[in-house]
Amino acid sequence: MSLLESVIGALANAQPGAQPPAAGATQGAPGSVLLSSVIAMLANGQHAQGAGVGGLGDLIGRFTQGGMGDVIDSWIGQGQNAPISGDQLSNVLGSDAIGKIAAQLGLSHGETAGQLSQMLPEVVSRLTPNGEAPSGGFGDDMGALLGQLMPKR
Repeated sequence: MSLLESVIGALANAQPGAQPPAAGATQGAPGSVLLSSVIAMLANGQHAQGAGVGGLGDLIGRFTQGGMGDVIDSWIGQGQNAPISGDQLSNVLGSDAIGKIAAQLGLSHGETAGQLSQMLPEVVSRLTPNGEAPSGGFGDDMGALLGQLMPKR
């Protein structure tokens, strides 16, 4: 079971009415805070928890500028997701972005980058099931994005 599946399973089995951590939240299980950070990165607005990443378009641009456009393209496209290491992700996102998320999680920079490198490809892949990035991005409703990841009941 992947890290994302574990976190989604825990959220899905939470008490009825329980809400996922809000943007900027620093409490809760580290996995759910990490997922909130990933969702905040992909949301179009500049959410504090997204560590300055301004949506999917910005993320694609950072990967392309960092010479890793083919990696994020594999996550969006249908088929196998190309892996990314924590170091590669740190280079693409920048140390400041990883550092902000690490502070929220209470983890080291390396641990945070490693966990992000496992979760981010899967989240992007699940949010682009048709193999295409939405032209307007994902919007800025973090709850709606999280809802797209949750299992249908």
